[in-house]
Amino acid sequence: MLKDIDTNRKYLTTPQAAERSGLSKVYLAQLLRKGTLEGFQVGRDWCVYTDSLEKFLATPRKSGPKGPIKKSAQKQQDETLTNENKV
Repeated sequence: MLKDIDTNRKYLTTPQAAERSGLSKVYLAQLLRKGTLEGFQVGRDWCVYTDSLEKFLATPRKSGPKGPIKKSAQKQQDETLTNENKV
C-alpha cells in the first residue's frame, strides 16, 4: 500500500480530517474506500489528501434525511382533548 502514497501532497489522518471537516471518521473512511476522496491506507488507518478533502467540502451536497415531522402545538392540544373525551 505504501507505493500509492504521493509524497508531494499534504495529507491528514481521518481523525484530523474529521475535526477539520465536521464529518465522522467512519464516513470519511467510507468515502475513501469508494474513491470519492483521494487518500491512502496505512495498516488499518486512512489518510486523506487535504486538497481532495477541500474539493469535496466545496462541492454542494444534498442534506441527509430529515427526522419525523413534529406536530404543531395546536394539533397536539386538539388530539389530547379528543383522547380525553373518549375516556
